[in-house]
Amino acid sequence: MQPPRIAVVVPCHRSRAQVLDVLARIGPECTRIFVVDDACPEGTGAHVEAHVRDARVRVLRHAENRGVGGATLSGYRAALEEGADVLVKLDSDGQMDPARIPALVAPILAGEADYTKGNRFFELEGLAPMPPVRLLGNAALSFLNKLSSGYWDVFDPTNGYTALHASVARVLPFAKLAPRYFFESDLLFRLGTLRAVVVDVPMPARYGDEKSGLSVARALPEFAARHVTNFLKRVLYGYYLRDLNFASLELALGLPLVLGGTWFGISSWSAASRAGVLTSSGTVMLSALPILLGVQLMLGFLQHDMHAIPRQPLHRRLGPRA
Repeated sequence: MQPPRIAVVVPCHRSRAQVLDVLARIGPECTRIFVVDDACPEGTGAHVEAHVRDARVRVLRHAENRGVGGATLSGYRAALEEGADVLVKLDSDGQMDPARIPALVAPILAGEADYTKGNRFFELEGLAPMPPVRLLGNAALSFLNKLSSGYWDVFDPTNGYTALHASVARVLPFAKLAPRYFFESDLLFRLGTLRAVVVDVPMPARYGDEKSGLSVARALPEFAARHVTNFLKRVLYGYYLRDLNFASLELALGLPLVLGGTWFGISSWSAASRAGVLTSSGTVMLSALPILLGVQLMLGFLQHDMHAIPRQPLHRRLGPRA
C-alpha cells in the first residue's frame, strides 16, 4: 500500500527570522511542503529559496497580501493538484512544533476524522505561558464558535495548527471562506454544514519573542458579529432547509414566546409606570408564562443541537477523489 501523501502548507508574512527553523524540523512523514509568501515585506519566499535545500519545499508567491486564510487556500490548491491525501497547515512563526504533525494527522489516517486541530487548552499545565488576555479572548471566542459551527465538543477555534482530509477539502467552498484571521472559525462553520467530523488534538503552543498579528480587542467584536451571522445560517440550513424535526419546532415556538413575553412585560410595566399604578399580578403572569415556556423550548433545542454533532467521517462517503 502506498504511504499517505501528507502536504504541509506554511503561510508566511513577517516570519523571516523563524521560518528556516520551522522548515528544518518538519519530519520525513511529510512528502511536500508549500511555503506561501503572502506578499511578505521581508522577502521570506526568496529567503527560503536561498537557504533551504530540501527537495520537498516549493515556494508560492502572492503579489498582494491575502491574509492567512488566502495564503492557506493557495497552499491547499497546490497540494490538491499534486495529489496530496492530507493537508496540514503550520504557522511559520515557530509557535507550533512540527514534531507533532504525526499526532495531528493520526485520527484522519485512522479514518476517525475529516479535520483535526490543535487544542492548547487540553493540558492545563500548558496554559501558564499563555498571555491572560489571549487566554480570556480564546475562551470567549471558543464559546461563540460552538454556537456558530455546532461543534460543541471543540475548543480553541483560532488554533491554526490543523489537518484536513483532501477529499473533504475538494468539496469545501474555498471562494466563500473568510480570507484573514476568521479563516479557521469560518472553516469550522463550513465543515459543519457538510457534516464533517472534527477532532481536537492536545497541542500546547510555544510562546517566544514573536508577536501575534491578531489583536484580541479588535477581534472579539468583529468575530462576534461573524459568529452570529454563521449561527443564523447554520440554523437555517440545518433545521429548516435540509431537515425539519422537533428541535426546529422548539426553536420556532420558543423564540417568539420569549420575545413576545418580554415585549408584553416591558410594555405593561411602562404603561403602568406612566399611569402611576402597580402592574397587576395577572399581567405579570401573562408576561412570565410565555417567557418560561419559551426558555424551556429553547433549552430543548440546544440540548438536541449539542447531541447532533457529526460522528460519521465524511471522507468515507466521498471517496478518495471526491
